[in-house]
Amino acid sequence: MEQFMKELEEQEKAMENIRNKLALLPDLPGCYLMKNKDGTIIYVGKAKILKNRVRSYFTGSHNGKTQMLVSEIRDFEYIVTGSNMEALILENNLIKQHMPRYNVLLKDDKTYPYIKITNEAHPKLEVTRRVLKDKAKYFGPYPNAYAAQQTKKLLDRMYPLRKCNVMPKEVCLYYHIGQCMAPCVKEIPQSSYEEITHEITRFLSGGHEDIKKDLQRKMEAAAEELNFERAKELRDQIISIDAIMEKQKITTSDAKNRDVFGFAVDKGWMCVQILYMRQGKMIERHRSVFPFYGDPYSDFMSYVTQYYSDNPALPQEILLPAPDSEEDEDGPQLLQEWLGVKVRLPQRGLKKQMVSMAIDNAKVALDEKFRLIERNEERTSIAAENLGKIIGISSAHRIEAFDNSNIQGTNPVSAMVVFIDGKPAKKEYRKYKIRTVKGPDDYETMREVIRRRYERVLKENLEMPDLIVVDGGKGQISAAVDVLENELGLFIPVCGLVKDEKHKTAQLMVGDPPEPVSLPRDSQEFYLLQRIQDEVHRFAITFHREQRGKSMIASQLDAIPGVGEKRRKMLLKHFGSIKKIKEASVEDFRPLSIGEKLATQIIAALQDEES
Repeated sequence: MEQFMKELEEQEKAMENIRNKLALLPDLPGCYLMKNKDGTIIYVGKAKILKNRVRSYFTGSHNGKTQMLVSEIRDFEYIVTGSNMEALILENNLIKQHMPRYNVLLKDDKTYPYIKITNEAHPKLEVTRRVLKDKAKYFGPYPNAYAAQQTKKLLDRMYPLRKCNVMPKEVCLYYHIGQCMAPCVKEIPQSSYEEITHEITRFLSGGHEDIKKDLQRKMEAAAEELNFERAKELRDQIISIDAIMEKQKITTSDAKNRDVFGFAVDKGWMCVQILYMRQGKMIERHRSVFPFYGDPYSDFMSYVTQYYSDNPALPQEILLPAPDSEEDEDGPQLLQEWLGVKVRLPQRGLKKQMVSMAIDNAKVALDEKFRLIERNEERTSIAAENLGKIIGISSAHRIEAFDNSNIQGTNPVSAMVVFIDGKPAKKEYRKYKIRTVKGPDDYETMREVIRRRYERVLKENLEMPDLIVVDGGKGQISAAVDVLENELGLFIPVCGLVKDEKHKTAQLMVGDPPEPVSLPRDSQEFYLLQRIQDEVHRFAITFHREQRGKSMIASQLDAIPGVGEKRRKMLLKHFGSIKKIKEASVEDFRPLSIGEKLATQIIAALQDEES
């Protein structure tokens, strides 16, 4: 109760501070940074008028997701900018710098792939995710690596540019099958490369039909000359072009390269759909689905801004849906000024139709997501219910699972995961450093962890599990049951999951004494147990690696005379890792007030240990 009152008092102080700051907000453009009780930035936004936008978070009603964000805000900062354009760029940079949890983030863990014609004496084709200022030609972005690789594979067959990274001393197989001009042994005129580069550029810029007609003529000529092998090769190339282009849905009368965006929102989730139009033809599409917490159109524009900051190969035109409020009206115009590309909000005609198509696809993608979630939740919930019946308990609503991890007894740890109605409840996961067990004793480790967990459950009156799952067989089950019943007076069903020689879930053991339970391998119940065992193992092994890594770093540096705990922390903070300390020069240690003699000893000791 005392803790609750203290938190309430702190919250009231924070809100008073926010009210005072709100009164001082200027009528100017800028960015605002929302912070939680720990001072962590949880949301970054931009505003045409800071006073209006920031105050809107603390007045009126909000949807569930926005309310979740607002409930965590304990402070905010703002940065005034000279223009809306500066605010757009600053917002993008702040999001990348702080990665706030409530912002829309491009989490595709990649930049998009491009096809590149290198700027070399003997150029070649590459698929790359980095666009450099190296005078090479870049085409893309492609929605995925597979699309880019398939297109490159086709071009490699059609055009005889070199395929090797390092020039060999003699001709390779590609020369003999007509897919390389062998610059390793022949003098290739620059005009030949220019002609091939022009053809590839024409193809990748959307001139597929012209290329197909050329190939058709060559195929017919080869057939007339009875060169049927060459004719078949050309025919296969034509078929490959058709296969790559078969996804085209829309064509326009002009030949502009366009990116068409649409988005849809539902139940706190947003789907952004991008249609790629090249040379007037729709060649591909890409979608992203993610949770959002702010204003829908504002968060959509944040996504588009991040997308183009990571993809410098721009189209000639960008089509966007129109904003639905005055506050967001300047977003598309700012994007146009920043990128130097025409940004349109079509109201009628074919372009409006294209934006509508992107929006419709986004709606369908969201609907599919929710239907899949509902289906999986229903199946998972039924599996949890059936598992309870199989084990002989009335309910398996809450399952707590344990796993131990150590290597020959070093850095022993254990972990617990919680599944509620068959779904992981990650906020309730717990990690344990083993305190009392020396050496690799799995049974005693299990006893310690079960004791610590359920002593706390009793002390703090936490929710009891319906079922406890341990990683192992009779020994682990008996150890857990002994602590629960004889030490704590708890009678909670315990089952064990036994693995096979491939370390996969093989058998469920239940009862006292434990006996194997027959469970079909293709059942949803078996699949649920497998997911529980995989999840607790993953969680335990990740924790063990963290502890082992810290231990190894500490032991490596602590073993060096003259390096104590304080100096060890200082070295790691300055260099970032053991590897970088090894690679450092004596001069690099001077800012830490470490002399030449000790610096030499540190480098030598770490390098000796590695060898």
